[in-house]
Amino acid sequence: MNIPDKFPAVLAAAAMGVYLLVVAGATTSLTEAAAACGGWPACGSGAALPTATEGWIALGHRVLAVVVGLLVALSAALAWRNGADRRVRAALAVALAVYPAQAGVGALVALGDLPAALGSAHLLLGIGIFGAVLAALAWWLEAETGVPDDAPDDFEAGTDDLPPVEEAPEPDIPSATLPRLRATAAAYFRLMKPRLMWLLCLVAAAAMALAGGTGFTPGVVAATLAGGALSIGASGTFNHVLERDVDKRMQRTSDRPLATDLVPVSHALAFGGLLTVVSLGLFWSVNPLTAALGLVAIVFYSVVYTLVLKPNTVQNTVIGGAAGALPALIGWAAVTGEVGGGLLLALVIFLWTPAHFYNLALAYKDDYERGGFPMMPVVRGETATRRHILWYLGATLVAAVALAAAADPLGALYAVVGVGVGAAFLWAVVRLHYEQTEKAAFRAFHASNAYLGLLLFAVVLDALVV
Repeated sequence: MNIPDKFPAVLAAAAMGVYLLVVAGATTSLTEAAAACGGWPACGSGAALPTATEGWIALGHRVLAVVVGLLVALSAALAWRNGADRRVRAALAVALAVYPAQAGVGALVALGDLPAALGSAHLLLGIGIFGAVLAALAWWLEAETGVPDDAPDDFEAGTDDLPPVEEAPEPDIPSATLPRLRATAAAYFRLMKPRLMWLLCLVAAAAMALAGGTGFTPGVVAATLAGGALSIGASGTFNHVLERDVDKRMQRTSDRPLATDLVPVSHALAFGGLLTVVSLGLFWSVNPLTAALGLVAIVFYSVVYTLVLKPNTVQNTVIGGAAGALPALIGWAAVTGEVGGGLLLALVIFLWTPAHFYNLALAYKDDYERGGFPMMPVVRGETATRRHILWYLGATLVAAVALAAAADPLGALYAVVGVGVGAAFLWAVVRLHYEQTEKAAFRAFHASNAYLGLLLFAVVLDALVV
């Protein structure tokens, strides 16, 4: 891909450089390393080299801070040279002005002279700098690639004016007995939306690993993950039932089992009911709170999201993110019997959902419009959708920092993975702004999956192995 100007690449690098400093500073690994390198700017009296590996980590963090500071300064200089608008220049001026203050607070932390009440100031200032640089990037991209008036003005949510069913493409269904039986078995499996299972079960697994303690046993883990997989299957099945008529009119869903009458509605309802009963039974064997949250998850996705949010409001994806966040609470409740400690992980998933799904909404914009769904690009336009993707990605990264600061087991692995895949996700979004193609939207969509999946694996490994 050829980006006309290298400025967004410099801005993205500056943003992720600041983020690396912030997330590293929030993890336990750097906290422990700082104790091995007292003094400033080096160790001991301020000029001594470290004597342990941990001290070298702390010193490397300080050297990196200098490099990133220069990158922020370069970004500000390029903004003025390239004639960036006032918002971009103001955001970078704020970042450049706050950076020395943030470094000064870091020096006080290293010297042990910072009052306990200001212990989080270093981290908060870093988050502020990251937010300022990311805002500059978002505003630059919108000014360079956006079309302010691309929002449709004639879309109405609902399905009253959908094209007739007979216009939908006719899928090829086997007529021979054995192939049809295979197709039917595959159809029941497809009703469960298995592609959602691995990621949402990984969310629950990460929550259980973070919670740890005496409640983290093989039996609890097995029952929770099995119940979670089946509850996702139940939710997916009911979603297929409730959207079967609209599915027939959308190209991407016209071959679904109920849209093609491969599975009768009554059979699908019975199948979904069976999955619900078994999943709640497994959750109940863990504890009643887990079963209650499992029931909430099924009802929220099947009824609240499918019938209320998705067809009626452009905020369906944002509010519907609660469905994906619930497995974090389910996993935490399974191990501890309460949900409080799982809220930060749930927040990461909640904020990630729009940054993830809006890419798919861009790729299938025409299909969602055909189905009568008020998705963001259909109602607000593609420019606004790309802007929201970047803002929600930034919010997700900040929430991931908060998780690192609050969860003691998270260390270097979490920091490295979070920054690496976060940078890949951010760059995919930058490319999406310039390319504005279906291919670019799918690339960003897959990058979002990779980000969350690898981040959750890092959580599990950091909590249980490292």
